[in-house]
Amino acid sequence: MVEIVFLAPFVTGVIAFFVPRSLGRPLLVLTGALHLLLSILLWIRQPEPLFKAYFAVTPEGMLSLLVISLLFFLISIYTVAYLQESDIKAENIFTGSMLLFLSTMTMVTLSDHIMVMWIAIEATTLASAPLIYTHRTGASLEATWKYVLICSVGIALALLGSVLITISMDVGQVDAPVSFSALTSVATQLDPLWLKAGFAFILVGYGTKMGLAPMHTWLPDAHSEAPSPASALLSGVLLNCAYLGIFKTNKIMQAAGLGDFSGMILMGFGLVSILAAGTFILKQTEYKRLLAYSSIENMGIIAFGTGVGGLGAYGAMLCLIHHSLIKSSLFLTSGNILLGYGSRLIDKTGNLVNLMPKTFVAFFSGFAAISGLPPFGIFIGELFVVMGAFKAGHYAGATVLVVSLCVIFAGFANQAMKISFNSSEAAISLKERASLVLPQYVLLATSLILCFWIPDTLYRTIMNAVTSVTGGF
Repeated sequence: MVEIVFLAPFVTGVIAFFVPRSLGRPLLVLTGALHLLLSILLWIRQPEPLFKAYFAVTPEGMLSLLVISLLFFLISIYTVAYLQESDIKAENIFTGSMLLFLSTMTMVTLSDHIMVMWIAIEATTLASAPLIYTHRTGASLEATWKYVLICSVGIALALLGSVLITISMDVGQVDAPVSFSALTSVATQLDPLWLKAGFAFILVGYGTKMGLAPMHTWLPDAHSEAPSPASALLSGVLLNCAYLGIFKTNKIMQAAGLGDFSGMILMGFGLVSILAAGTFILKQTEYKRLLAYSSIENMGIIAFGTGVGGLGAYGAMLCLIHHSLIKSSLFLTSGNILLGYGSRLIDKTGNLVNLMPKTFVAFFSGFAAISGLPPFGIFIGELFVVMGAFKAGHYAGATVLVVSLCVIFAGFANQAMKISFNSSEAAISLKERASLVLPQYVLLATSLILCFWIPDTLYRTIMNAVTSVTGGF
């Protein structure tokens, strides 16, 4: 039964609210291991869902599910060590919310009904909000309210977009289930005017949750105030879930022959996001906010590549996978830096290479990887996006993209060098235990391995996802 993959963490998440920390921490890791096992079995066997009208196993969904499952398992291992080193109040709420967050994100990846997808994405907001408020400070309260309010407004717009798509069915006199797979198969019969309006609202709505500019304003605050394990999930996984809603709707647009319309809007939002991220990265003073703006940049690249289609969409899918792996590693590493230096300010850090050498290896490798330096996967993905843009004749957009990436690299490199090599008088008491650095190493190694070798089943899944929205390249 497909549904068990998101029901299992839901049940353990509810249980986690009522157990002591001595049981909550191992429950977190055991649930992560169980979820990874169930996801692999689902990948291999691909059984039929019990509720076929609402859930389906799709290439893009399975790709996101595997990334979610692997990341959560490794993050859960790190979280246990992180909780031992930090003072988190109401730890049972934190662990319970983490597990409910996993459940809702899994539900997003398996949702096929357009309204179930909306419910699942809204549920991720409710499940993750307590994670941002974990430290219970004034700043974390402000970040939580900003996250809930802005994302809820965005989700409301996505709901309106979903309703407009159903209106396109009525106007076109289409009798079909309100699911992404069914709507894609009858897309040519849908009314194009209402379909365009629906896509525009869904893009703005889910784009808010994805972190596309100018709807991105919640993201830096939320990522900065949340504990590092939660930040890793927010950046590495949650943004992908929002992207799935846009991706599936774009499939309908492509099938309806409206790919040029949706593609231009996606490219526009993508470029605006990249430019906005670059502007703030240049003058950033906090390393967690620096990573947050880097996520906005990468979501912009993914949106731009999806809009380009063909090679660009393939590059966007590669960026999606590698961004999740690398950015999660970087946020976990930022947790070590925060535990060691006791400050999120870049000027309060320095000499990481000598004070925390194991953390330095993870941090600097992650910086090189997320900046798009070869041979890491982000470089390969961005290369395909640029090649796809030039091949499709989007010369101006490709030029803006390349120049922006160079500026962002310069700004990111400047801050990374300060953290790594500037002199520092900080007294580091944190012991770099294996559980505090090994998950980052595994994530980075996975990204690096996938640059040189992609298993055939994974490659076919990526290609099926790309061809389902672009028809090949």
